[in-house]
Amino acid sequence: MATTICSIMWVLFITDSVWTRSVRQAYEVNDPEDFDEHDFDCPRECFCPPSFPTALYCENRGLKEIPAIPSRIWYLYLENNLIETIPEKPFENATQLRWINLNKNKITNYGIEKGALSQLKKLLFLFLEDNELEEVPSPLPRSLEQLQLARNKVSRIPQGTFSNLENLTLLDLQHNKLLDNAFQRDTFKGLKNLMQLNMAKNALRNMPPRLPANTMQLFLDNNSIEEIPENYFNVIPKVAFLRLNHNKLSDAGLPSRGFDVSSILDLQLSHNRLTKVPRISTRLQHLHLDHNRIKSVNVSVICPTHGTLPTEQDSFPYGPHLSYLRLDGNEIKPPIPMDLMTCF
Repeated sequence: MATTICSIMWVLFITDSVWTRSVRQAYEVNDPEDFDEHDFDCPRECFCPPSFPTALYCENRGLKEIPAIPSRIWYLYLENNLIETIPEKPFENATQLRWINLNKNKITNYGIEKGALSQLKKLLFLFLEDNELEEVPSPLPRSLEQLQLARNKVSRIPQGTFSNLENLTLLDLQHNKLLDNAFQRDTFKGLKNLMQLNMAKNALRNMPPRLPANTMQLFLDNNSIEEIPENYFNVIPKVAFLRLNHNKLSDAGLPSRGFDVSSILDLQLSHNRLTKVPRISTRLQHLHLDHNRIKSVNVSVICPTHGTLPTEQDSFPYGPHLSYLRLDGNEIKPPIPMDLMTCF
């Protein structure tokens, strides 16, 4: 148990370290005395708080165009407007930008001028959620650490889109229109430091190929995935949080060793078509199996202290140190024994 807890703490520490590093870089604010007086010119469409001279607030103003961004700006808020294009000119002096929020606009791929984003050499966070994008925009700056593209119409990922994004740690593509044919074997090549990949709420029937080796959080909920290839997790040996809720996984669609992957600490398989508990690792901490078609559970398999020790053929070999288990919404009869409820 102590070893497993240490593993969880290590995962959380690494994740927090990356986030803290990014936030620290993004929030290093220069002293106002470092700016010339003309640097405080504020676009009339926006608000420039005197106490936060590196931020420019232009959200919720019905804007159809991006105003000229002063050179001092690090944080740009343009969400919830009517912007359709991202031209180069407004950013020609904005060489210090770290953060751009363009959520909830009407931006299309045709509206993004080539080079408009890649010229921002210090950009760390780019938010383009709830727009009209049909493919992942490219080229993007090499410095980028987070790319948020949820709730667009993305169905294509052009070849080489991610080839120079070695600093990207988070890629959010949830709630788009991705099909299996959107991915090639080299689609994710270049994402050497990616830790979180979210492709929930798309139209995938297969697991995406050749994911980045450093992926630790993989979210694939609400797709139509039917099977997981044998040895699929060998290429992502650090995956710790795996979500496959609301798919079409059946017993026959799982590899022979199921999810017996030592790195996985949190496994979510709710709302699938499983009739039995899949084989898992002894290091697993959280297991979500609710709303499947599971008919029975051997208590001695899950809680060895309540019966005989399980064999290697059992779903839970040697009794993993589970601290959370969901089995509601299945077809288990008779009711789950109380011993099972108290063994964690």
